[in-house]
Amino acid sequence: MNASVRSQPLALRGGDLCELISRLAREASIEINAHDAGLLQASRAFLAPGQSVYISHLPQQTWQATEQACQQVRDAGFNPVPHLPVRLLPDERTLDTVLAGFVRTASVREILLISGDYPAPLGPYSQVAQVMQTGRLQSNGIRRLSVAGHPEGHPTVGDGEIRRARLDKAEIAARAGLELTLLTQFFFEPAPFLAWSSALRSQGVRCRIVGGLAGPARLTALIKYAVRCGAGPSIRALTARPAAFTKLLGDHGPESVLRALAAARVSGQSDFDGIHLFCFGGYLRTCQWLRAIAAGRFELDDNDSFKV
Repeated sequence: MNASVRSQPLALRGGDLCELISRLAREASIEINAHDAGLLQASRAFLAPGQSVYISHLPQQTWQATEQACQQVRDAGFNPVPHLPVRLLPDERTLDTVLAGFVRTASVREILLISGDYPAPLGPYSQVAQVMQTGRLQSNGIRRLSVAGHPEGHPTVGDGEIRRARLDKAEIAARAGLELTLLTQFFFEPAPFLAWSSALRSQGVRCRIVGGLAGPARLTALIKYAVRCGAGPSIRALTARPAAFTKLLGDHGPESVLRALAAARVSGQSDFDGIHLFCFGGYLRTCQWLRAIAAGRFELDDNDSFKV
């Protein structure tokens, strides 16, 4: 590793912090949409074999398109993890068919179950827990499951309901023998995520906790996606410095957030399990960024961030 340290809190050993930042990048998962699947072969130069690549399910996308993208991810040597919005399932037969297709075509072993931002379900499933209770995941050979985490709340669902649903999912997964991961929406400040993950641990939730980060992108694009997705209070981190608005066409990366998360791990203040990168159409660009961090090609700076 050629990462170096210029400045960091005295309580942290710089070598440990650099190593953890690199390890988080090496073990990170990343997201792609079906339209960008043609970039997967090129991304082999940047991602490690077997690295998890999540495949989003966009509005109007067919299950067949998601299945094909899964196959392309597998053919490129990565681990495909498809999104499955449960509100788009008209019946249990379709659920079974979709899962069986994922497994048969691309040896899928993990999926991301989400409700989906649709006002009404097409069938009997309006919540993720309902699908988890069918037993169809296990019968199709799927033992690992990701579900969404919301450290900054949800734009349309109350905090109390979110908390109950989260605990329900953890209990259902434990009873069903499913390895559960809570994967969060992207955020731009570390404090809400760190407080949220600590609260979960204090409630006895032992599943994997993975923080979602926005890959390097134009600031205007990040603000657009943050507003659309209800990223929560940490959006203020994008707009807190007026000088940043003179560089709206410039890039904004997750360096400061990643450094803060790694520092919390190194100091024992948090035991979250990993990070996940959202790409916002910049898949290869985010892959290159991850590769640089994983290889230690960065330098800690004086602004609680690091320079790649």
